[in-house]
Amino acid sequence: MRVALVAAEVAPFAKAGGLADVIGALPKALANLGVEVAVFAPRYRSVPADLPEQTRLSVRLGTSSLEVRILQGFLPRSAVPVYFLDQPHLFDRPGIYGEGDQDYPDNLRRFALLCRAAVEATQALAWFPDIFHVHDWHTALLPLFLDRAKIPARIVLTVHNLAFQGWFPLGEWQELGLPEEKLLLLGEGAWRCALRAGILAADALTTVSPSYAQEILADGLGLDDVLRAKASVLFGILNGIDVEEWDPQHDPHLWAPYSAEDLQGKAQNREALLRELGLSGEGPVVAMVGRLTEQKGLDLVLAGLSRMLSLGITLVILGTGEARYAQALKAEEERWPARLRVLLEYSELWAHRFMAGADFLLMPSRFEPCGLTQLYALRYGTIPIVRATGGLRDTVRDVKEGGNGFVFGDYSAEAMLETLSRAVQLWRDEPQTLGELRQRAMNEDHSWARSAQEYLRVYHYVLSR
Repeated sequence: MRVALVAAEVAPFAKAGGLADVIGALPKALANLGVEVAVFAPRYRSVPADLPEQTRLSVRLGTSSLEVRILQGFLPRSAVPVYFLDQPHLFDRPGIYGEGDQDYPDNLRRFALLCRAAVEATQALAWFPDIFHVHDWHTALLPLFLDRAKIPARIVLTVHNLAFQGWFPLGEWQELGLPEEKLLLLGEGAWRCALRAGILAADALTTVSPSYAQEILADGLGLDDVLRAKASVLFGILNGIDVEEWDPQHDPHLWAPYSAEDLQGKAQNREALLRELGLSGEGPVVAMVGRLTEQKGLDLVLAGLSRMLSLGITLVILGTGEARYAQALKAEEERWPARLRVLLEYSELWAHRFMAGADFLLMPSRFEPCGLTQLYALRYGTIPIVRATGGLRDTVRDVKEGGNGFVFGDYSAEAMLETLSRAVQLWRDEPQTLGELRQRAMNEDHSWARSAQEYLRVYHYVLSR
């Protein structure tokens, strides 16, 4: 079986969020199951331009043709090829989707080129996939170009985050040269939706957790009709993590290695993190790692921040995102210089160090399709404090029920604070119980092996239909 994964991001080459981590890890797990797999992604500025060139294409979009070089790399620690589609005018930019809080105005054209070039690249390379596995709206356009290429491949579409759907004015769609029947798949009206077309054209849909699959059927964010029409071929498959990349015993980013059997190194990482960030660390260290957006519950954090810090915690935050949250958090940092540190950057180094040095991870998300950060935290013995939504509901169970973390239901600062207070009390009063909880969390299996098996079943299903 041959599977082509087509995506806008792939770690470690280009990353804006969890999508990149999935595309950087899932193909390796599929290869371990005997699938012949390749990844197709844009060559952004972060990807070396001197990779070996395999071929060149002249890709037509509407009335214009664009030259695309196909460069080949490999996923780390694997033989899985990554074919980077090099079109400097569209992809050689500082950002992936945009800069600051603004998307690039030609994103439809950029990702339409990715889709069409990925299809044509498989032909030019004489590597004909049985399945195109596409991800989110950026590659949901790919089925629109398949029939022109006369490729009888099946389509599996994974929706990582339904909030991003790819709406563009009809005029921009018409510039791609799509026939009228294809435009109708996008919907009606002055604006049309990329994800809608992908859902309708897909042979199977997946989401990144079972709970999120149920949530999007209950509220499809405007795509209710097409999602419910596809309910019988919608599968919720929980994401995994790359356990080689995220391994506290062999992590080169850490100050000291450690394991579930020997947690001494975790205490050393905690001390080093506090020292490097210039924090007091009198109470438990609580970390937040991720995008600074409304989705991640930043409004709850800002509303309850003074009360959070009055519990005696030290709060460390790593991430980039909306300017309003970044500015508000930096202002609070000035008020609490010994208790709060905010690093407004994306950094793999600090992400690993935060995960190793913190006592708890806070994820008060408004919604969370899957979430990988809580899985990294469990792997590093950093106990998650989460709101019960999407994949957080599927992966974190409350300690009151013998679980691996702390969970609250209501989307409110009060519910978050009450749950955080329970975690602080455990840290202060029951260190032995906390140590046992860490060991239990670290021994859980959140690797891609099980999830890859589920994807393989979906692939077999669509090929058998």
